This record gives sequence, structure tokens and C-alpha cells, in this order.
Amino acid sequence: MRPFHLAFPVDDLDAARRFYGHVLGCAEGRSSATWIDFDLYGHQLVAHLVQRTGDAGGNPVDGHDVPVPHFGVVLTMADWQALATRLEAAKTTFGIAPHIRFKDQPGEQATMFFRDPAGNALEFKAFADDSMIFAKE
Repeated sequence: MRPFHLAFPVDDLDAARRFYGHVLGCAEGRSSATWIDFDLYGHQLVAHLVQRTGDAGGNPVDGHDVPVPHFGVVLTMADWQALATRLEAAKTTFGIAPHIRFKDQPGEQATMFFRDPAGNALEFKAFADDSMIFAKE
């Protein structure tokens, strides 16, 4: 699988650098006065300094109001658990706390949602069995 590239808005580059670099542990790549590249589990994230426009809203999923838009990475279960522990130690406020979604159903997954300092919603998830990522039944 090839890495994806995602450019997203932030309103404070220093806060983005602290959050993505120190809290999430992303290595920093190139940067300028208006953007920063981050390595998120091998994927290229680019935080661009812009004026915020706000959220589009939410969508109900398995009893939770999932923020839209959001982005993240499907991790291994061990990496997901390590990230959840790291975020809890950093006293991250979760919009949806780490938990198992779709328990005992196709697509059962560990998931968590939180926001970066600019308000961008992130979801990180993991599957005990990666063949369930796109499972319907």
C-alpha cells in the first residue's frame, strides 16, 4: 500500500507542531512559515496555516455522534493500544473515548476520536483481524 497525503487546516502552527510532533509522536519533515509536513505512521500529513471554517456536523454510528469530517489511520491493535495510552497520559480530551465498536459484529474495531488544537477531528482504529476492515457480514 502506498502512503496517502492529506493537507488540513490549522490556526496555530506551534500548537500543531506540539500536538502532532510531541503528543502523537509524528516526525517532522519539511516546513515553512505557513505549513509543516508530518510523518503519521508512514503517511504524509501537511498542516496548513489558514483561517478556520468550522465543522460540517456529525453522523450517528453505533450509538456515538461521529464528527464529520475526520481522518486517522487504521493501526495494529498493539499500536492502537500504545497510542491510546500515550494520549491518556497526555490528558487528551476524547470526543469518543477508546472503546470497541460493533462488538461481536462484522467490522468489530477498537476506535477513539479526539481533536487537534485547531479543532480537526481524528479517529484512530484497529481491528483484531484486518480482514474485517471492509467486512459486511
